[in-house]
Formats: sequence, C-alpha cells, structure tokens
Amino acid sequence: MKQFLAEIFVWWHGQTWGTRLWLWRFAKHVGTDELGNKYYLDAKSDRRFVTYNGPADASAIPMGWNGWMHHRTNVIPSESNYKPHTWEKPHLPNMTGTSAAYVPDGSMLAKGERPRVSGDYDAWSPE
Repeated sequence: MKQFLAEIFVWWHGQTWGTRLWLWRFAKHVGTDELGNKYYLDAKSDRRFVTYNGPADASAIPMGWNGWMHHRTNVIPSESNYKPHTWEKPHLPNMTGTSAAYVPDGSMLAKGERPRVSGDYDAWSPE
C-alpha cells in the first residue's frame, strides 16, 4: 500500500502514476541501461525521458545515455554498438552524502591537516 501511495504522490522516488500513464500513452520505450533506468522518446516533440531504477538521481545516467538525453547525439545507445573508450572509467553515481564521498585533505571530515600553501598564495587578513 505504501508503494502505491508513493507512486501517486511522491515524484522524487521514481515515476508517479501520471508519468506512467503519460509515457504509456505518448512515448516509446527505446532502451534500458545497465543500471536498470528506462529511456523513452516522444517522437512528436523529440522530448526524451528517463525513469530511474531507484531514487531520481541525474548522476545515475551512464555516459552514452547522458549524451542521448541531452541531444548531443541522436544515436540511441541500445540501438548502436556503443562501446566506451578505453580511457573512460566505469560510471559511478554521485556519492555526495554517503560514506564513499570524496573528502579532500584539510576538510573538517577528513583526518590530517590541510596542506600548507605554496609561495604563490598569500592568505587575506583584514588590516
């Protein structure tokens, strides 16, 4: 029951019933990525949509699909032999707010001290 109510009212955890109905009626499913996100195309307006497999997080879109979603290419990754370049790292979603988030030296959340400034920088101090 909780999931049913969430799909009616809560847009940030995935698609709502209104979105589901609109996609079913007007959009064409064009592919699914390796993370389980589903991609749709409205042929009339060339609008592109994604329904996330989990919470709505735009950083969870892999590179090939990101290019298609932002109209940098019209080649749908599921219809082509899209292969990432050898220098491209595997996709990672935004880890901000998790224990895997990047914490630089000198941050209040990191151990250790902030690196000393080099000779090309002088800290401002009011005089």
